[in-house]
Amino acid sequence: MKTAQLLLHCPDKPGILAEVTDFITVNKGNIIYLDQYVDHAENIFFMRLEWELQDFLVPQEKIEDYFATLYAQKYGMSFRLYFSDMKPRMAIFVSKMSHCLYDMLARYTAGEWNVDIPLIISNHPDLQHVAKRFDIPFYLFPITKANKEEQERAEMELLAKHNITFIVLARYMQVISEQMINVYPNRIINIHHSFLPAFVGAKPYHAAYARGVKIIGATSHYVTTELDAGPIIEQDIVRITHKDTVQDLVSKGKDLEKIVLSRAVQKHIERKVLVYKNKTVIFS
Repeated sequence: MKTAQLLLHCPDKPGILAEVTDFITVNKGNIIYLDQYVDHAENIFFMRLEWELQDFLVPQEKIEDYFATLYAQKYGMSFRLYFSDMKPRMAIFVSKMSHCLYDMLARYTAGEWNVDIPLIISNHPDLQHVAKRFDIPFYLFPITKANKEEQERAEMELLAKHNITFIVLARYMQVISEQMINVYPNRIINIHHSFLPAFVGAKPYHAAYARGVKIIGATSHYVTTELDAGPIIEQDIVRITHKDTVQDLVSKGKDLEKIVLSRAVQKHIERKVLVYKNKTVIFS
């Protein structure tokens, strides 16, 4: 059954929920999902609504214009409208570590995600065999300080050619430029090997081990121009004891990273993430 999915936020006022749901019902739409939240500190209303389109009186191509004219202007709404038959198109960026890539591709091939993955991009050739195993085109863009700008421009041309709607950095060990971030605002998902902010540098697990930590974490967030400071989508932890070695921490951390990243990607695919300022509202 084809559905429409509406995500919105606006200043909180009486009557918004009633008016928006009335728009659906008077046009013979059957609401199958509704979740709303009010941030009282900011006085902002958030909502996600999904309804069946089979008997809906407003033609699909006119729903966005109708809603913008009748409600968005009236209430000062920012909104996005999606349709269930229009799959998101995801590009995966990788370097040398494979654990997150394998986890996502396993979920993809098992049919768990309503998404298309037209390509995998990397700055190293190490994971080309993984892409081949899953029959996904692999594109190599070696990056140095001298060619970074040129290579990113070529990557963006490739992404545009394949109509990519969002990007997942599956332990991709390059900083994304401001130019690419601006093309995909709140549509580049990264996985960080710890809670944020936390142990920084090239050997976070060694630093955590030296401090005798009792938990380690992983954080998935949208990429912004401020490094590792974008809106957080998903986090989790695993317990650590004095008996765990550095290798134990690395192993447990990898398991956590792939789970947290896949949860974040799934929420994005399901269109259940709404970004406001530098925070996210994650709908159930």
